[in-house]
Amino acid sequence: MLYDAFEVQSDLAQQTRSWGRLINEALAPWRSAGFREPLNWFSASARMMMRAGLTFARPAYGIDTVVVGNREVPVTEEPVLVTPFGTLLRFRKDIASEQPRVLVVAPLSGHFATLLRGTVKTMLPDHDVYITDWHNARDVPLSAGTFGFDDYVDHLVQFLEAMGEGAHVVAVCQPAVQALVAAAVMAQSKNAAYPRSMTLMAGPVDCRISPTGVNKLATSKPIEWFEKNLIATVPARHAGAGRRVYPGFMQVSAFVSMNPKRHIQQHADLFWHISGDETEKADAIEAFYDEYFAVLDLDADFYLETVKTVFQDYTLAKNELTYRGSPIDMRSVRRTALMTVEGERDDICAVGQTMAAHDLCTGLPPHMKSHHLQAGVGHYGVFTGRRWESQVYPQVRNFIQSHN
Repeated sequence: MLYDAFEVQSDLAQQTRSWGRLINEALAPWRSAGFREPLNWFSASARMMMRAGLTFARPAYGIDTVVVGNREVPVTEEPVLVTPFGTLLRFRKDIASEQPRVLVVAPLSGHFATLLRGTVKTMLPDHDVYITDWHNARDVPLSAGTFGFDDYVDHLVQFLEAMGEGAHVVAVCQPAVQALVAAAVMAQSKNAAYPRSMTLMAGPVDCRISPTGVNKLATSKPIEWFEKNLIATVPARHAGAGRRVYPGFMQVSAFVSMNPKRHIQQHADLFWHISGDETEKADAIEAFYDEYFAVLDLDADFYLETVKTVFQDYTLAKNELTYRGSPIDMRSVRRTALMTVEGERDDICAVGQTMAAHDLCTGLPPHMKSHHLQAGVGHYGVFTGRRWESQVYPQVRNFIQSHN
């Protein structure tokens, strides 16, 4: 019933967007003819109507070219390995020189991997970049089976094998956990495709350290409560009909509720930027929310297992994690260099939670470990934006290069 109720709201939002487009198109000739006042106010209102509701289609990465050295080179998206639940996507560049191969591991937490387009674009000039392009679970037929915590780890192992020996991993946010597990699994099985380095950015390795609001919510209820109240069934109109999922609209609603005043103010600012013909400012806000309100559903198994394993039982933090029923020892990681990155003002993954990975990977010598605490940034500032580009990324680039 939860998903069905949302679908009704979604259909109403679609009608609102349609009316907004009609009004905007009707006003366009008049605005072009110079009749801007008072039409600006009506045009801004129409544009806001066009933004009603959420979308469930993956936005484009939009990375067509990148500057390498002193020339601009084309970039093409190349699917390297495709499963029902995700694609190993390569951003192929038209250059002759070989660069370090890097797997950017995107979070599976309600948004598409395109949320990391800025991360990818910054890394592209110096690296051969691949990304875990996760699929929307509501579009995956039931015949494909379920997707749990171990399946996520399996995908990372398979993707690294497809990339070949000597690759590197950069895991952003939630998958810092699965990246650590994958490295240990590959170390214990002596898999030749083990990553030469892994950089974990703002990830919840040990949520017992300085618990945030997100952490406290996860421990405030038993896992049965999460299953009863947050898991829904995909309606019949979608390819994944009957699949149990944690809906993306639930996750985005939770994110918005953490700071509602900011989002309300942003939309108020957007209205006035549009009505005031401040195109650049309006476009920046629209671009952010085009991405933020594009959501995907998570398979219920993955969501519930992650909540229980990472946020309630702290299994990884205690080095008691199992994979396919067998114990996994983080101390087995001896050949994959480890870097952790945290943001000073991160209110989602607190300072110390990611750095805890160093205490787990005791098999690594000091020269294979590095940590960077970025001053003045919150969660998203660790991997996107001005400080990521100018201060965090140079540290990550140098770390990868030193272990390539």
